[in-house]
Amino acid sequence: MKHLPLFLSLALSLQCTLSAEEPLVIHLWDKGAPGFEKLKDEPEVIKGTSVTHVNNPSITVFPAPKDKANGAAILIVPGGGHRQLGFGGEGVEPAKLLNELGVTCFVLKHRLPREEGSPYNLDIHPRQDGQRAMRVIRSRAAEWNLDTKRIGIIGFSAGGEVVAMVVYSPTAGDPNAADPIDRASSRADFQISIYPGPLGVPAGPIPADSPPAFFLVANDDTSHVKPILDQLAQYEAAKLPVEVHLYARGAHGFGMGTRSKFASIKTWTQRMSDWLADSGFLMTAEEKAKAQAAEKPKGGK
Repeated sequence: MKHLPLFLSLALSLQCTLSAEEPLVIHLWDKGAPGFEKLKDEPEVIKGTSVTHVNNPSITVFPAPKDKANGAAILIVPGGGHRQLGFGGEGVEPAKLLNELGVTCFVLKHRLPREEGSPYNLDIHPRQDGQRAMRVIRSRAAEWNLDTKRIGIIGFSAGGEVVAMVVYSPTAGDPNAADPIDRASSRADFQISIYPGPLGVPAGPIPADSPPAFFLVANDDTSHVKPILDQLAQYEAAKLPVEVHLYARGAHGFGMGTRSKFASIKTWTQRMSDWLADSGFLMTAEEKAKAQAAEKPKGGK
């Protein structure tokens, strides 16, 4: 086993992790996706650590360790060109890292419009699944002891496009909805987008309530630089908090950076961790209360 190639060892490790711990999987709709209920029981196809043929969208839950949990949560959207989902390298791996920061994670399996023979619409169904996932998380926040003001979303490549679809769309729930989940907001309190594509990014101004953003890409990943620069300009125009990291080299799809030959890419996750901490998203409720109390003027001034 110790002589296996690194990528094979990683794949086996991820598969063992998933099978041994059996993380909770929550389907977004009890009866299947609206309009496609008849496809609900079609099995997913798993090849290595990638997933295809998603017809019953779901979130897989990775709770933060009890001794580290701080109430923050993140919906993780793996990439894969809307043809597949890189569930291992861009789902499980970021979940494990974020768990160590005290963040409870939910990895999304959304429908794949570009998969051969897919019945799904690129402009509709990934957005619908992303929004529904956020509503499910918010509606069950008490179950995981989540702070409903610190529920964010992160996406890689095509997953970054789903992030944009969710973040820049109307988020309010329907108070009159028959389904209680649809009464919850799909708002993300922060967004993290790693080498995203252009889909979902508004052509004009972004909504005034767009959440704080963290964007990261390598400059030699030419087709994925512009979506970030466009969003940076929009955030600056709206005077909203944004942080951008543009690395000289790294190409596309480096995931968590551990297998990159570039030192800067290997450590990019530290920049994300710093941003989350500096932005206050990793504070426990007690720490936040203390910080707010310390900021109050003394002596009534």
